[in-house]
Amino acid sequence: MERILYVPQDTAALAMGADAVADAFRTEAARRGLSLRIVRNGSRGLLWLEPLVEIATPAGRVAYGPVAPADVPSILDAIGTDGAPDGRTAHPLYHGPTDEIPYLKNQERLTFARVGLIDPLSIPDYEARDGFAGLRKALDMPSEAIVDAIVESGLRGRGGAAFPTGIKWRTVLQTPSAQKYIVCNADEGDSGTFSDRMLMEGDPCALIEGMAIAGLAVGATRGYIYIRSEYPQAERILAGALQAARTAGWLGDDIQGSGRAFDIELRRGAGAYICGEETSLLESLEGRRGLVRAKPPLPAVRGLFGCPTVINNVISLATVPFILARGAQAYRDFGMGRSRGTLPFQLAGNIRCGGLVEKAFGLTLRELLFDFGGGSASGRPLRAVQVGGPLGAYLPESQWDTPLDYEAFLEISAMLGHGGVVAFDDTADMAALAEYAMEFCAIESCGKCTPCRIGSVRGTEVIRAIREGGDRDARAELLQELCDTMMAGSLCALGGMTPYPVLSALRHFPEDFGLSPASVPLTA
Repeated sequence: MERILYVPQDTAALAMGADAVADAFRTEAARRGLSLRIVRNGSRGLLWLEPLVEIATPAGRVAYGPVAPADVPSILDAIGTDGAPDGRTAHPLYHGPTDEIPYLKNQERLTFARVGLIDPLSIPDYEARDGFAGLRKALDMPSEAIVDAIVESGLRGRGGAAFPTGIKWRTVLQTPSAQKYIVCNADEGDSGTFSDRMLMEGDPCALIEGMAIAGLAVGATRGYIYIRSEYPQAERILAGALQAARTAGWLGDDIQGSGRAFDIELRRGAGAYICGEETSLLESLEGRRGLVRAKPPLPAVRGLFGCPTVINNVISLATVPFILARGAQAYRDFGMGRSRGTLPFQLAGNIRCGGLVEKAFGLTLRELLFDFGGGSASGRPLRAVQVGGPLGAYLPESQWDTPLDYEAFLEISAMLGHGGVVAFDDTADMAALAEYAMEFCAIESCGKCTPCRIGSVRGTEVIRAIREGGDRDARAELLQELCDTMMAGSLCALGGMTPYPVLSALRHFPEDFGLSPASVPLTA
């Protein structure tokens, strides 16, 4: 009897030795004369257990992890005829049925429903789990009806800005042009974020399907995926999936005999953080240096090569197939307020159980940190959490019961962004982190606008002077005024949001700056 094993080819699993584990299973199976088929799937998102090896059994998959090559013989010894421990030699790395692991069982996986379950390069695997069901429906729908479904779903951009996706699509649909484009922003550069990468490596056809639906919705026949250069594995898997989709007739001049055309080109970025901003990305796609464009005109009106362009990030586009296949209301049933559906939160930093958690909006940061993350990896008390990447605020424990919701976070001068959550324990120097945030802006600024280009350099100098002890009260006030200027006058979110981590650190952790709470400006 052939036994099926799943060993992830996700970047995180590879970093922990997944290739060596897969090779060890092949070698040991051959030595024992066992019939073994190894499927290289995506990661389930339980990153502290990588490489997580799953074995197919009649009752479903069971999990072992983290597995090292040396563990392979004992795992093969331990499993019974159904792949689970036979009761005589239960294995210490055995976690039981994968779907029953609480970290997974307590999630609502809509966008990530297939990630970790399928071979990412297999079109039959994808189709067997409702793949291309949304695109099949879209092929029989008028463009306006597709856009209406996205509007009704309440889907907002998952790249950070949270702009209503359907409104953006409607603008492109209603703008006359002989040529329109769909651009996927896969330049995932925020600290502590990896959901785009996990999706592209574990379920790339969801992105392909979402882009094709977007093309049908607005009348675009061509798409581009702008992927960051630091993601070679995702690029390799995406390239293979694109070719497989063309061969199967899901991309090209005549999608499934419908007479409708859409194809996708993969483009590699050059490592600039600023190219995560949509207009800088367009400049780079057109072959120029990544500089922010002034708006208006919006890219939806005049975008790539001067044509109307939809720009969405990976998670936004990969969520679209669910909405078309199951209906807008099925998606709206998740979430709260104006934050509908789910968001794949990414737990990183000083956290015991780091990984990906897809949940409906509305749970609290405290629940995410402790019910899923298990508290700090160091065992020390958590002190601060940065949500939303390097431009996100540092949140103290007093704010951890705020619902994870776009509007609720705006009320506390924070943002959800791309869903990255980076935890720090009580040894963290918040003044040093504030200085790093400002210096990061100085390094990554495209230089086009003065508040960002000059303000970030001066801000770094002021924070350093405060930390060194010179006239702290006056410099704290100066820092506040400088941050106000950057927020009000910067051309894009890099300069406009860099003050968020700086001011939050100053407001909530003044002692790290050598300041008393009374001396911190009230508007900080």
